[in-house]
Amino acid sequence: MASVLILNGPNLNLLGTRQPEVYGKTTLADVEALCASEAARLGLDMQFAQSNHEGMMIDLIHQARGQHDGIVLNAGAYTHTSIALMDAISSVELPVVEVHLSNIHARETYRHTSYIAPVALGQICGFGAHGYVLALQALQNRLVS
Repeated sequence: MASVLILNGPNLNLLGTRQPEVYGKTTLADVEALCASEAARLGLDMQFAQSNHEGMMIDLIHQARGQHDGIVLNAGAYTHTSIALMDAISSVELPVVEVHLSNIHARETYRHTSYIAPVALGQICGFGAHGYVLALQALQNRLVS
């Protein structure tokens, strides 16, 4: 059975209470439950993690090599700043789908740049928590192809 790491970055632990007008009222626990349900439906094992620390996220990406077959990554604000996360993704050579709850291209211009996108299979943004479902489906499709 294929395995996927679902990794969430800074401030996503505050989902449901942080700027609900932008990110909605869905909590990170709700997102995890949604992902667990979809992963089971797709026949995927999954590990769900969140960290506010860039180095911890890099460690989890490194540990994914040999343990998981792909990564769903919502790097939060690190998307727009972290060459280190980009390098970590390149280093592990696993398929990655970048996810954002909001449409980063309809927001502030500094959010339009993603350091993750050039090393990802693709980017899903603007569909709220359902974006994670779409990301899991895209990964599962890639893993069975």
